[in-house]
Amino acid sequence: MQVTFLGTNGWYDSTTGNTVSALITARDYDIILDAGNGIAKADRYISQDKPVFLFISHFHLDHTEGLHTLVKFRFRKGLAICGQIGTRADLAGLVREPYTVPLDKVPFAVAVTELADGPHELPFKVTCLPLVHPVPCRGFRFEIDGKVITYCTDTGVCDNAITLARGADLLITECGLKPGQKSPDWPHLNPEDAIHIAKAAKVKRLALMHFGAEVYHTLEERRALKGQFEEICPGLIVSEDGMTVDV
Repeated sequence: MQVTFLGTNGWYDSTTGNTVSALITARDYDIILDAGNGIAKADRYISQDKPVFLFISHFHLDHTEGLHTLVKFRFRKGLAICGQIGTRADLAGLVREPYTVPLDKVPFAVAVTELADGPHELPFKVTCLPLVHPVPCRGFRFEIDGKVITYCTDTGVCDNAITLARGADLLITECGLKPGQKSPDWPHLNPEDAIHIAKAAKVKRLALMHFGAEVYHTLEERRALKGQFEEICPGLIVSEDGMTVDV
């Protein structure tokens, strides 16, 4: 199984990358995490011959603006969009004329599934729980092909993030802030917070993404985190657009 980071910026595109999206390439399914502008690059990494699942954490535009590009794809086994309760109404308001091509007019079948908090079989197992953010936001835990991958962005430190990440092979979480920075009124994580969650959950490996574009101006600023924190977090992944890691 592999994870490819399609877009690793938070808030807006910049020279460091596109807004948030990642791809889990499993044996029988392709699973896309969020639909920032990075999602437009998904067809570089998938055949489009497997069923595709898209999980939306929340509807801030840096996680959804790439929905405008869905019409370019040819998902021959269809697309299942999954998110929290209310996702269907939010999609109907966002992915519609005159702004973009509506979902019922894209060239493949689309189904929308709203997930209550807790575990589900879709047909792989996924658990969703609320995170700490100014708008309703969900984190996801995927159990597939004998592996566990957890995706938690955007959030502050919270018990649900630790619960979702418990024993995961890979925790993908945000790093919107620089070391030592705090944002109590608009919760996000700094590297120390992300490492705290990973250690509390006893995950095997931590991957940082969703780097605030207004905070991390260069890739070098991101890359410095690996040297700064890898000793206390062995195997730390500091993601960049186009990076693929084996799980």
